[in-house]
Amino acid sequence: MLTCDVIMLQAKKGKKGPGEKGKGAGKGAGRMNGHHQENGMENVMLFEVVRLGKSAMQSVVDDWIESYKHDRDVALLDLINFFIQCSGCKGVVTGEMFRNMQNSEIIRKMTEEFDEDSGDYPLTMAGPQWKKFKSSFCEFIGVLVRQCQYSIIYDEYMMDTVISLLTGLSDSQVRAFRHTSTLAAMKLMTALVNVALNLSINMDNTQRQYEAERNKMIGKRANDRLELLLQKRKELQENQDEIENMMNAIFKGVFVHRYRDAIAEIRAICIEEIGVWMKMYSDAFLNDSYLKYVGWTMHDKQGEVRLKCLTALQGLYHNRELNAKLELFTSRFKDRIVSMTLDKEYDVAVQAIKLLTLVLHSSDEVLTAEDCESVYHLVYSAHRPVAVAAGEFLFKKLFSHRDPEDDSMPKRRGRQSVNANLIKTAVFFFLESELHEHAAYLVDSMWDCAAEILKDWECMISLLLDEPLPGEEALTDRQETALIEIMLCTIRQAAECHPPVGRGTGKRVLTAKEKKTQLDDRTRMTELFAIALPALLAKYSVDAEKVTNLLQLPQFFDLEIYTTGRLEKHLDSLLRQIREIVEKHTDTDVLEACSKTYHALCNEEFTIFNRVDIARSQLLDEQVDKFNRLLEDFLQEGEDPDEDDAYQVLSTLKRITAFHNAHDLSKWDLFTSNYKLLNTGIENGDMPEQIVIHALQCTHYVILWSLAKVSEGTSKKEDMLTLRKQMRAFCLMCQRYLTSVNTAVKEQAFTILCDLLLIFSHQIISGGREALEPLVYTPEASLQSDLLNFILDHVFIDQDEDSNSTDGQQDDEASKIEALHKRRNLLAAYCKLIIYNVVEMNTGADIFKQYMRYYNDYGDIIKETMSKTRQIDKIQCAKTLILSLQQLFNEMLSDLGPSFDRSSSAFCGIKELARRFSLTFGLDQLKTREAIAMLHKDGIEFAFKEPNPQGEGHPPLNLAFLDILSEFSSKLMRQDKRTVHMYLERFMTFQMALQREDCWLPLISYRNSLQAGGDDDTMSVVSGISSRGSSVRSKKAKPATGKRKLPEGKTKESSSSSTEVWMNREQSMQTPIMMPSPHLTSTIMREPKRLRPEESYMGTPQPQHHQTPMDYNRRGTGLMEDDEEPIVEDVMMSSEGRIEDLNEGMDFDTMDIDLPPSKNRRERSELKPDFFDPASIMDESVRSTHFLGYDAFQR
Repeated sequence: MLTCDVIMLQAKKGKKGPGEKGKGAGKGAGRMNGHHQENGMENVMLFEVVRLGKSAMQSVVDDWIESYKHDRDVALLDLINFFIQCSGCKGVVTGEMFRNMQNSEIIRKMTEEFDEDSGDYPLTMAGPQWKKFKSSFCEFIGVLVRQCQYSIIYDEYMMDTVISLLTGLSDSQVRAFRHTSTLAAMKLMTALVNVALNLSINMDNTQRQYEAERNKMIGKRANDRLELLLQKRKELQENQDEIENMMNAIFKGVFVHRYRDAIAEIRAICIEEIGVWMKMYSDAFLNDSYLKYVGWTMHDKQGEVRLKCLTALQGLYHNRELNAKLELFTSRFKDRIVSMTLDKEYDVAVQAIKLLTLVLHSSDEVLTAEDCESVYHLVYSAHRPVAVAAGEFLFKKLFSHRDPEDDSMPKRRGRQSVNANLIKTAVFFFLESELHEHAAYLVDSMWDCAAEILKDWECMISLLLDEPLPGEEALTDRQETALIEIMLCTIRQAAECHPPVGRGTGKRVLTAKEKKTQLDDRTRMTELFAIALPALLAKYSVDAEKVTNLLQLPQFFDLEIYTTGRLEKHLDSLLRQIREIVEKHTDTDVLEACSKTYHALCNEEFTIFNRVDIARSQLLDEQVDKFNRLLEDFLQEGEDPDEDDAYQVLSTLKRITAFHNAHDLSKWDLFTSNYKLLNTGIENGDMPEQIVIHALQCTHYVILWSLAKVSEGTSKKEDMLTLRKQMRAFCLMCQRYLTSVNTAVKEQAFTILCDLLLIFSHQIISGGREALEPLVYTPEASLQSDLLNFILDHVFIDQDEDSNSTDGQQDDEASKIEALHKRRNLLAAYCKLIIYNVVEMNTGADIFKQYMRYYNDYGDIIKETMSKTRQIDKIQCAKTLILSLQQLFNEMLSDLGPSFDRSSSAFCGIKELARRFSLTFGLDQLKTREAIAMLHKDGIEFAFKEPNPQGEGHPPLNLAFLDILSEFSSKLMRQDKRTVHMYLERFMTFQMALQREDCWLPLISYRNSLQAGGDDDTMSVVSGISSRGSSVRSKKAKPATGKRKLPEGKTKESSSSSTEVWMNREQSMQTPIMMPSPHLTSTIMREPKRLRPEESYMGTPQPQHHQTPMDYNRRGTGLMEDDEEPIVEDVMMSSEGRIEDLNEGMDFDTMDIDLPPSKNRRERSELKPDFFDPASIMDESVRSTHFLGYDAFQR
């Protein structure tokens, strides 16, 4: 329906005389049904010219204006058809239709001529040509109004006709009409706002000229000029009134309906344009009457609409002069904007933070401390754009306020510099945020906006080394630790030029400017810290945490500067400090940091290599000699070693192990001494735990370095034989330690064993390394059994049972998480052995059967293991799965006895596990055909394996297993169901087939599952027979699941050897046992599929036109949005009985657009409180239901 304003505009059009209307009748008659005369191609050409975008838009508009001046009816008809064609409609409005039909009738006629084969239209079509079309379309409307602004738009004909047409189209149920006309109307409104602004400026200028002329003395006053100015002002006022009427018609007829349209794109267009109006002509539009629409729409369900709201507001808050007009809006919607910083759409969250930064920039008093804190923590976000935006906010709030005196004073360096206080502020913020492991994230967030502060390493060094100034408070120990950590992160960021792990997609190609900055930063940091680092290490040498961070700095140095800058004496000082730290500390992190520092400095490309290598060799010589001497004395002490001697052995062993990780210590023959130590520990059984753990680790490094040397091909044959002997002896030693009483020792032995078995498996000879075949080691059955028992005893346990690994801190949540992480690593290590075929695949049965019980802890690991094993061997994987179910069934029998209740939780749990296993086979029956067949074969044999001791009249002891096996029946193909059924009958006697007692229900249920779908491929598990209804199981019977039929295909299938074919050879279609395995098989766990709407619950076909009953909360029937169907739908988000309170507090008939200079200007009434009530315009439940309905239809 047209609004009263549009009706008024149409009435104005009716003022024209019949002669004017008939002026274009002659040419219009030549355009009937789209057949054009020689000179009548404008309506096609206008759309084509705009679509191609090759002509200057102003010349296109000028040509149309000339046509309009010659015959306005013909030109308007061209313009109408332009809008129709831009909507993707194939219909053409003829001259007769234009003269004799109302807009609603024309639109109805055009709707009937819509192309029903496709739902696409120019604004939604893909491709570069159509992407440009939207901008060309919008440009055409803007240029049209601009070129017509001095005459044609005031003729009470052209604009009235266009606005009436666009208003009618915007109310259409056809999405293409509604979308295109709304975009056109909003751009038309924007162009009119620009015209109104120019009129306002001209009126102000005219008024000033008039006042100036009138204030002159009577003798000098020009009365004729006064009359001209009065006449000009009157014309401008009339024009402004006319523009107001047009804008009111568009705003009330289009905007107030379409800003809450069902389509998010249409809502976004409206919000984007109202933001332009408010920014362009703030005197008229920047008030609460219009801001409320943006505020309401910030609650929109679609992210793109919320994003338009925020970008529109950014344009307003960016101008400080508009702050006063935004005060009420800010106070009302500030909380919503703050909450949008946590929006699920990252783009929306980024823009919300940027908007708050603008708000903060305009006034410090608007945002409370709580508001700011909600943004502060986002600097630790994993999403980098969000973190960077939060970093800018933090910088504005905490770091951008400098004392004016600082700018006037000469620049000072060190702790007296301006940046000193800012660096302290960063340290205080980092400590108060209590996220001490995320300094790298904080630095990365502020890197773009505060790099100057963060790269002031000279100031940081001064804060750490220099004495505080008089009256200055010194940094505490905790603050110094935080500053060192931040300093390390800034150096890493400057040297590597990429975000920390977990933030960003990885390394990117640096630009030439970034590469130069990187080189300059590395040079500067090396020159500074090559001198300062020895002093820092000397000052903090006893603090393990500080030293660990400081020792990482040389990894980012440009080592050539030690030579070019003649800094060798500082290098010697650094090496002395590292040596003292090694001798002083036993902390593993510190020792590993020292080892990595030596590794970074020992680079043969630089001239400092010899100097560093000599220092390293001297250090290691001393440590190894000391270890051998201490070990000999320690082992001679027998069963009662001295604690001080044990500590000395452990400390030295820790240092050697830490260095052996990164350095080759093979020339010192550490295997013999460590093996002797481990062997003594096994014999005596009282070796300290930490000594054994580090001895195992050190020996492991010995093996790996020997393998690396052998793999290079330069070693002797004796070296390979020695390695083979040492490796096997060490594996046997680790196996013996698996039975240790100490949990930590067993975990270390298990981890090393898994690594060694994987490294020395058959994979070692791949890639052309056949020479290493003598090193291949296959674990014996006893070792496989010990590894599996370790997993069962130490991984599949409850949290409360894991007392040893948590050192009595079960109540500490962090320790529980750490213990779980450790157990996950142990399980993953063993699962690798299964995946790479190091241990037998059937050992995985003990792992797979824990899938349901420990789903939350290890479900992802077990599921991935099942997926990988299926890719390796589908049949063996299926046999392993059924074996795990058989093991659980046997355990249940031993616990509950043969006469258990099938409704018990234990049996239902096994059945649920079988269902989960079944889902992992996916929907492609051809790929899993032979595996499923073998699974049923093993299951049937197991069910009839144990006869009942009471005689043949009683069911076999394992018969209930068939109830579990029936969960896999849906995965059998139709012909395979018949084959499996015949195989089942081999085990059945005639009396069994006649039994109907409850104890025989598993057999009846399984037979029914094989017979269901025997003539089709529906794969229904539940039989039509109601016998299951008498089952003692308490679980509700599930309805048959209608599933997609899979084509049988004409795949060539070959059966394996005769021993593998277990089904009746007389069948015309045998089930193959061995088919080529695909590389990938989907194991994604899916929920049971719902019934298709065209099928009943028992698989009976239903008429296709029946839809799934679903409440789409819409008005009318048969109206939907679908790209494959005519795009016709209800245009409002509200449902039947439209929401009456949507416009609560708004009176559209009285709320006119009043431009400030207008003679009709009047005082606005005060805003009603409910204008800012988002619930009245964006009720979440209504919107959610409506959008879901449309999305479901569209899909």
